[in-house]
Formats: sequence, structure tokens, C-alpha cells
Amino acid sequence: MRNFGLDVLACADELTDAYVEVFTAPPWEHQDAEVTRAAFRERLEADAYRPGFRAVLAMAENGEVEGFVTGWTTQDPFRTDRAYGKVTSRLGADRVNELLVGAFEIDELGVRPRARGTGLGRRLLSALTADAPTGRAWLLTWSQAHDTLAFYRRVGWQEPGPVPGDESDIVVFLSPG
Repeated sequence: MRNFGLDVLACADELTDAYVEVFTAPPWEHQDAEVTRAAFRERLEADAYRPGFRAVLAMAENGEVEGFVTGWTTQDPFRTDRAYGKVTSRLGADRVNELLVGAFEIDELGVRPRARGTGLGRRLLSALTADAPTGRAWLLTWSQAHDTLAFYRRVGWQEPGPVPGDESDIVVFLSPG
């Protein structure tokens, strides 16, 4: 496994290939591969400049990315783009500020199908969160990604309860401890 900061952009093509393979397969098979490729590449090129950005990639001998995890430190004010509004609706603004702002945010975690079941996802997640500011990390995922939900629960991540009446399609997890 290799740690990256902004230098992850030097292997952006390989990382993007792995991302597309992971996030256009079930349960995300409804995603168009080329749209997914373009959107991820654009996000990566911006996200690499976020405060505290880090990535860990597991590389095969042939240079392909077998697995990856990216993230950064969640800033104040809490974002409202992408699915962040759903996070605020799910937890409430006060809990978002208490639990998430200042913590390390896992943005993407993926393991290619051929490398699944080897513990790679757990190792990637542990490697990236080992130095999380204040020892706190968080992530969100889609409520219909049942294998993903099971994985996070199995490795000890906790779900803070939603505010009453929340009907969001996302689930928030907090790192163990």
C-alpha cells in the first residue's frame, strides 16, 4: 500500500479505472461508466487540494490499483453540495458540528472484485484513519449498498441514530472508538 497526498494525481488514470470498475458494478450498475469516469476524475482533481487530503492505494505488480481509499478533514462550515444536505437532515446541524466537523472524512473506499475477501478494504480503511485528527473519522454510504453496510458494521463502525422522521437514502458511520 502506498500513501499519497496531492501526488495521487500522478496515478489518476489508474485510480479512475479502479473507481469505475467498482462503482458501476452492483449495486451501482445503473451508473454509466463514462459519466462515472468523468465525474470522478473531475472530483479527484479538485479533492486532492482539500485541506488534509490523503489517499492510500493498493497497487498490483502490473501497476493497476487493486483498492483505494481517499479522504480529508471535514471543514467548517459543513458543505451542502453532493449528499451533505442529507447528512445534515439525518443527524441535525448540531450533531454534524459535534461529530463530523474537524473529523477525517472518508470520501471513497473501493476494492476491485478480484481483491475482495482478502481483508484489503479493512487494511485500506485502517491505514487512512490511523492518523485521523482527534482520532475521529466518518463516512456516508448509500442505504441500498447492503454489502457495504455489512462491511462497515463488521469492522466496527457505528451508526449514529437519525433524527426522528429522517427518510434519507444515506447512512452515516463513525469510526470505532
